[in-house]
Amino acid sequence: MEKFSILVVDDEAAIREMIRMTLVREEYEVIEAETAEEAKAQLNKEIVHLVLLDWMLPSMSGIDFAKSLRTETAYQYLPIIMLTAKTEEHDKLSGFEAGIDDYITKPFSLKEMLARVQSVLRRSYPSGLDTDTISLSGLTLSQSKHKVYTKANEDIHLGPTEFRLLHFLMSRPDRVFSRDQLLDFVWGENIYVDERTVDVHIRRLRKALSPHHLDSVIRTVRGSGYSFVNQAAE
Repeated sequence: MEKFSILVVDDEAAIREMIRMTLVREEYEVIEAETAEEAKAQLNKEIVHLVLLDWMLPSMSGIDFAKSLRTETAYQYLPIIMLTAKTEEHDKLSGFEAGIDDYITKPFSLKEMLARVQSVLRRSYPSGLDTDTISLSGLTLSQSKHKVYTKANEDIHLGPTEFRLLHFLMSRPDRVFSRDQLLDFVWGENIYVDERTVDVHIRRLRKALSPHHLDSVIRTVRGSGYSFVNQAAE
């Protein structure tokens, strides 16, 4: 079963370790970074479902980092929880204006942190990560039946790779994934194929969706990669 992956960004090692131990006990995968620059490098190479972000970071503050992420299509919908000792209302408003999803004031209890993490993940991923059946944008995908069909109950026949690709993207709607990320998570990290292979299978997937006027749900983001468009959210 795939686990939620959480990126913890804090320049204090003791705080990162405390958070990491708590999250690992709850069976989350944890990635750590000390700075905004390290965090961005981790985001570029790993799949991250939520960021726990300290406000006071060296070189670039957490608030500025959050603002920069929200300007990138790939991270526009990535859930962010801000960790900070700032308690003034205008500070909290600044955080929400920067696009964060929730706010935890230091010092905080680990129970409160865990509750807020779980709440934001439920809001952001209402179907979880390992759902058997996903229905979005006029499409329904059943993993156990290996079947994709439209609202009109019309079957869409896909090859095994196109099916895995569609399932991966539908499980993470509106998130943009690079070719390298799709190769790692759909084909597998130990499979060595040209990244343009992704383009070939995206074209095949769109061709299968086109007769049902659903090819537009697979979006190309120039210079970034591909995403599945959750049209109900638009």
